[in-house]
Order: sequence, then C-alpha cells, then structure tokens
Amino acid sequence: MRNYIIKRFLLAIPVLLLVSVIVFIVIRLIPGNIIDLMSVDQGSLSQMDRAKIEQVLGLDKPFLTQYGIWLGDIVLHGNLGNSLWDKLPVADKIITRWPVTLELGILSLLISQLIALPIGVYSALRQDTVGDYLGRSFAIMCVAVPSFWVATMLIVFPSIWWGWSPPLSIIPFNQDPIGNLKMFILPAIVLAMSMAGMTMRMTRTMMLEVLRQDYIRTAWAKGLRERVVVVRHALKNALIPVITVIGMGVPTLIGGTVIVENIFSLPGMGQLIIQATQTRDYTLVSGVILFFGAILVIINLVVDLTYGFLDPRITYK
Repeated sequence: MRNYIIKRFLLAIPVLLLVSVIVFIVIRLIPGNIIDLMSVDQGSLSQMDRAKIEQVLGLDKPFLTQYGIWLGDIVLHGNLGNSLWDKLPVADKIITRWPVTLELGILSLLISQLIALPIGVYSALRQDTVGDYLGRSFAIMCVAVPSFWVATMLIVFPSIWWGWSPPLSIIPFNQDPIGNLKMFILPAIVLAMSMAGMTMRMTRTMMLEVLRQDYIRTAWAKGLRERVVVVRHALKNALIPVITVIGMGVPTLIGGTVIVENIFSLPGMGQLIIQATQTRDYTLVSGVILFFGAILVIINLVVDLTYGFLDPRITYK
C-alpha cells in the first residue's frame, strides 16, 4: 500500500501543475485588472504611476516569467506568494479562513450521509411502496432545487415571519460550541441537500442489486434478522459505488461553499476567493485554487483506500 500511495502522490504533481497553469491564465482573462481597481481608490493615475505600480507588483514582467517566479516560490520555499493588495502571505489568509470551510464541509458531509443512507436503504427494502416513492421524490427534489435559492429562502422568510436572521459574525467553536453549531447548521443543511440526493439514488440502486444476490437469499433462508442481513451482508457490499459518488460529490460540495458562505456571511475560503476575484488579486486566487486542488487529490486518495477496507479482495500495488 505504501508504494501505491507514493505513486498516487507522484501522479498528483502533473495534475496540480496543470491546475496551476489553468488558474494562472484564466484569472488574467477576466476583464479589468488590479491597476484599474487601484486607480478607483487612488484617483486618476498617470502612465508613470501605473508603470510604477506594475513594477512593484511584478506585473511588468512577461507572463511566463511571472508564472515561473510564482511556481518557483512554491516548489523551493513552499510559499504561495503574497496578496497583491495588502501584501499579507496567501498561506496565512488560507490558514485563517480554512477552519470555517472545513467545519462547514465536514458538517455538510455528515448531514448528507445521515439523510441519504437510511432513506436509500429503506427505499430499496420497500421497493415500489409509498415510502419508496416518497424517498425517491425527495432525492430528486434535493438534486433539482438550487442551493442558493434554498439558502436565500431560509434567510428571507424567517426574517419576514419571525424577525430572525442568522448571525453575521462568526462564533468560535472553542468559545461557544452550541452557538457555533447553531450558526453552521442551516448552511450545512443547504449544502448537504444536493449530495444527499445523489447518494440516496445510488444507495437505493446498489442495495437493490445486492439484495438480489444468491448469498443474500441464503442469509434470508437461514432465518437471519433483517437488520443483520442488511447491515452485515448487504450494505457493506453496496457501499463501494456509493463511496465513489461521495468522493465525486466533494468538488461540488467545495464549490457550493463559495455560494453558501457568501449568502450566510461565513468568513471561509469561499468568501475569500470571491473577494479575491472581484479585486483581481491574482496571487491570492491562484493560491486558493491550488490549495483546493491539493485537498481534492488527498480526498480522492482516501476514497480509493476506503475500497480496500470495504472489500478485502482489493489489493494495492
């Protein structure tokens, strides 16, 4: 397994390199640039002033030179660069914002699976009953309804009907755990809906396939209780494709944090990347996207290693 993990990390290098090239190019294709935005704050700038600012920010160099300097700092020094606006290290900004996004993501993932797995298993066990139709309809609704619309409705209607709105300042978990969870529960539910819908559908499909296998019929014939047959024999074998769907849904989950964090005013990575894009902070956007890319590589590796835990027949070379 150790050799397999090393190979995966080596294969991740060209992937992250390609991600860095794409994000470095795309952010600079957005109309407008940071010099124009600075001129709004500082008034009209002469050509000399603009050239001086470009020189200070390092934007006067050729594109490939800028990319080479940025990539060299990452490879040689582990430095993601400094923000073009406040000169603070990008790594420090990520460290400050990452705990918020991490908590939101973990809570959303837990909620989605607590909803999806029981409903998916129940729908498979009670195929074509009223409960199955309700579960399938709920899954379709979770996938179809946009998370930004649900988030907006959860803010607008409670404020109109009950005069309640989510807190606008972050409540640290170590100071007030209950208040922190109350703040995160609504955005986590909103973010969990889409993944819950996809996982429900896959769980139902795979459970139906496994329940028709001969060894499951044998377990029923032996008189084993339904809970034993489902949990010990059926569910574990049905989970491998479900784990794949969960792993594929994590990028969507991360992308959803960009919208949800801005709607609920959560100071996480999603809000940071929106602000950086609006201000054309090229270094900050590139660093955040590269960080997300590295996280997704690690998550995909964890998903692949989970297969071996669920099915001992799977080996890694």
